[in-house]
Amino acid sequence: MLTIRRPLAATRSGAVSRRRLLEIGGAGLLGLTLPKVLAAQEATPRSQPVTKAKSVIFLFLFGGPSQLETFDLKPDAPANIRGPYRPIRSRTPELLISEMLPRLAAISDKYCVIRSMTHTFNDHSGGGHYMQTGKRWQVPVGGGFVATPQDWPSIGSVVEYLAQQAPGGLDRSLPAYATVPNSLGRLQENGQYRRPGEYAGWLGGGFNPLTTRVDKRDLNDNPYWRDCTEEELSFVLEGLAPEVPIRTLRERASLLEQFETVQRRIDGGAATNLDRHRRRALALATSEQARGALDIRREPARLRDAYGRHLFGQSCLLARRLVESGVRFVTVHYDCVDGYSWDSHRNNEDVQKHLLPTFDQAASALIADLDSRGLLAETLVVAVGEMGRTPKANAGWGRDHWSTCFPCLLAGGGIRGGAVYGTSDSHAAYVTEHPVSPEDLAKTLYWSLGIDPELMLHNREGRPIPIVESGSPLTRLFG
Repeated sequence: MLTIRRPLAATRSGAVSRRRLLEIGGAGLLGLTLPKVLAAQEATPRSQPVTKAKSVIFLFLFGGPSQLETFDLKPDAPANIRGPYRPIRSRTPELLISEMLPRLAAISDKYCVIRSMTHTFNDHSGGGHYMQTGKRWQVPVGGGFVATPQDWPSIGSVVEYLAQQAPGGLDRSLPAYATVPNSLGRLQENGQYRRPGEYAGWLGGGFNPLTTRVDKRDLNDNPYWRDCTEEELSFVLEGLAPEVPIRTLRERASLLEQFETVQRRIDGGAATNLDRHRRRALALATSEQARGALDIRREPARLRDAYGRHLFGQSCLLARRLVESGVRFVTVHYDCVDGYSWDSHRNNEDVQKHLLPTFDQAASALIADLDSRGLLAETLVVAVGEMGRTPKANAGWGRDHWSTCFPCLLAGGGIRGGAVYGTSDSHAAYVTEHPVSPEDLAKTLYWSLGIDPELMLHNREGRPIPIVESGSPLTRLFG
């Protein structure tokens, strides 16, 4: 006799997990066909993954922060490896944290540090795509400056896709997925790059993120930290809506409604998916709830100061406002700003003196702010780059690309604080215990949101594709 221990896991859109399909195949070999399995599950209550978090804030430190200057210091290593910074005491006995991160050291009981992130795609665009999707993809090494419809869908885009499949999903006044302050690459080389990883790829452009655009040219040009007008703030569903001020979009709404009324009369009421998503883009752009969530001027000046009056700090504050308003996945890109970059091939010490303090201020303020509002338990905060840096410094006192060992910070959403996971060798070059792949991290984020990590979605040819092909969620990190 075959016992049904758990039901066939299916999403609201009808997607079925790969593991259950394999189980069904095995059951068929034993004489129980798929129709009988489906019939049997009708009498079995559905079980879903345990939801630890309602939202994820993904702080993406693009360019590759050094593990040796952040969360995996090696004070006993030779001088050209250990770097210029000393470890300081934190609330986590095993954590050697940089002296440049004193605020995060003071609240290390609120987060876990993975010291064993690892992959072999030693490239910015390829690694960036890998970390945001959980899929090693065919991004040209040294290139990859254009996102394509063939790219793998980001974790946030899968979250948006599932949200749109729910009843009333296209009528929500806020998206499930947003990216701030810019799409990745917009602040690089005069905006000519559109790096892959944050988009929906083959899943379809309708599941791209709602993206703010802040063209910050220098320290005195940041509409997030001064009182900006609506004309100074634009946001867009990439590929669906033009980048125009909010007020202009509102004025266009009536004209669009008139046009669509005529169109429905012509085509008998049929509408394409593109039409639906264009209407959704307009609804989001003209939504009073969306406008309110994006209006950072409503925050007290003291709190804005706590996050830091810089682009990354104010973007972290905006991310908190978005998840507080119901957005499920917010990516905050800490990309090339103020003339500094995490891609520190030279003058590493000077670069880190700017980037580490601003990261320390904003990330610690975000965790503390979420905690004070009772939101940390239901919001998973992730801070990670696409790679680390070479253990041995180069001649210009910088570090080059190194993807085989780098750190990741996880806070909230049920994560056990005051913990470290994984170890590296004496030079922070290679993982020696508990390696964590981008696939593992992606499955952890899906699992934390109550999304089956074995979920299968259909590509444009109608073929079922696993959202993540390998790896396992790091459930042991959750208390």
